[in-house]
Amino acid sequence: MMDRIFEQFMKSGAISTDTRNIASGSIFFALKGERFNGNEFASQALEQGAVMSVVDEEIHASDDRIIRVDDVLQALQNLSGMYRDTIKIPFLAITGSNGKTTTKELIRDVVSRKFRVSATKGNLNNHIGVPLTLLSIPKDCEFAIIEMGANHRHEISGYCQYAKPDFGLITNIGKAHLEGFGGEEGVFLGKKELYDYINERGGKVFANVELDKLERASHGMDRIPYGYQNGGISIECISESPTVTYRSLFQGKSQDYRTHLAGAYNLYNIASAIAVGRYFGIAEDEIHQAICSYQPDNNRSQLRETGRNVLIMDAYNANPSSLEYALIALSKQANPKKYFVIGDMLELGQSGPVEHQHILNVAKELGLNGITVGPIFKGINPDYPAFDKNTDALAYLQTKEISDHIILIKGSRGIKLEEVVSAL
Repeated sequence: MMDRIFEQFMKSGAISTDTRNIASGSIFFALKGERFNGNEFASQALEQGAVMSVVDEEIHASDDRIIRVDDVLQALQNLSGMYRDTIKIPFLAITGSNGKTTTKELIRDVVSRKFRVSATKGNLNNHIGVPLTLLSIPKDCEFAIIEMGANHRHEISGYCQYAKPDFGLITNIGKAHLEGFGGEEGVFLGKKELYDYINERGGKVFANVELDKLERASHGMDRIPYGYQNGGISIECISESPTVTYRSLFQGKSQDYRTHLAGAYNLYNIASAIAVGRYFGIAEDEIHQAICSYQPDNNRSQLRETGRNVLIMDAYNANPSSLEYALIALSKQANPKKYFVIGDMLELGQSGPVEHQHILNVAKELGLNGITVGPIFKGINPDYPAFDKNTDALAYLQTKEISDHIILIKGSRGIKLEEVVSAL
């Protein structure tokens, strides 16, 4: 069956997984979720223009254009691996606890100065997003970048079985998804799966050797080392108010570059882009132009002016490492009026209360003012106004009429802190 599906894909080159936007001539994969069963829409997909539907329930296989497999998701992943084998270009896979999407997009923009690049769109970096990303790579592509997210062990190694990257980069290994990984050592081993696969395949890993865990994870491998002051890179942050300006020393020449990225913690993301760009022969000035032209979006290290305040929108995700970095960055802003709206950090398991208390301690030590949103923070928070839900926080902020502040907004995606912006 997979041969027939692969043959059709090589003709049409289009995949659909949702009958609300069926591409004409596509193959419809009847995926299942908690609230839907794609098998039920297999015939409808054909009526709307799909040329084939892939299902895993016999009752729906009523048309010779409906192909039954044991598992639709597995078939999608297998197809992506078969297609990957036809593409003979560099494949760079990126994972990490923080900053992987920003790093991916910086590298994408840098490498695009020389190659036709295909990269993961947004954060389509899971068990469905990775195969869909692979299957969307155009045949004239010259460089592929695959972002890989994970919240448990063996997930990254699973992606590698069909993405088959030649190069790997881990942004960092921090305190993210501690519950799923089973603690910090589990996170280390889970992220290291990328380096292990690359090493076994005879590829190269980009390793920020200034971070102890990455130095340890890549030790003994064929690695391209980098950092603030490693691998021929020499950069430093000279200002992060309101966005990062960094100084680069290259071949005896020093030059300053101003970016659109909020927070000095982005400097390692910048170093990653420089390291990859140089390795693949991008001219030095082109590297820095690409970095400085990059405009973050989707609430990631994004500076937004509301008319009353300047917001550091970093509300797409949060874990103990990234939230601490963000608070430190807020404290270094030149505006004396600083404020935060921070939300619960999810998927930390038993470590949750301790890690949330640590964040509150950091905020107090930095002398910052603000509020917290979410039941975990509220359960331990005696020092700041605390709210169970974003709607309660919104009502409170509307009464405060805050103005002329720089405000950090950061929390796990499930807290939906972007919904408080209208009060700021």
